[in-house]
Parts: sequence; structure tokens; C-alpha cells
Amino acid sequence: MPGRDIPHISFLELLSFDKFVHAGIFFVLILLTVRGLSLQTRFIILHNNPKSFAAFICITYGGLLEIMQATVFKERSADLYDFIANSFGCIVGIIFYNRIEKKFLISLIK
Repeated sequence: MPGRDIPHISFLELLSFDKFVHAGIFFVLILLTVRGLSLQTRFIILHNNPKSFAAFICITYGGLLEIMQATVFKERSADLYDFIANSFGCIVGIIFYNRIEKKFLISLIK
């Protein structure tokens, strides 16, 4: 592929305020989802694996939002970097939750 055909992506575009908002929203979403799944007792598999299921749910939700923006909504457009920011927020949220859980023993205060 010739060099002129490779799309130019600025790293500053990846670090825009919009991407921080996406990551922040999904950071909070993953924390709340993990906590909710760990507190519920109806579905044992969700209760025993809240982080895995929360990551799957939240990352899938972020991907579906971007797909819907591309296909369903007329005034919206999909952005791969928004999906990456959403997923990054989820991953950072899981890491943060692990640290909080170890420090404050959240899992024992159910």
C-alpha cells in the first residue's frame, strides 16, 4: 500500500476531551455494574464472576451504541475511537475496582 493511502491519525485526536468523557462515563458504568452484580444473589454465576460479566456487558453496550449511531440515528455517526475510549474506561474501571476491593475489602461487606 502506498504511503499516501495510509490514513493520517493524530495522537492529539485520540486525546480529545470527548474521548476522556467517553472513558469517564464507562469507568463509572463498569464500577456500578460490577458492584451491582456482586451484590445481587438471584443469579449465582453473575454473583461469583461480576467483573467478567460486567466487562462483557459494558464493552458490548459501547460497541452496540456505536453501531446504532452508524445505522439507526440520522444525525449521528460511529467513531471507532469512541468505542476504544469506552473500552479503555471499562478496563481502567476494572483495575481501579480491583485496587479498591483489596484496600477496603468490598467483597466482604456484602
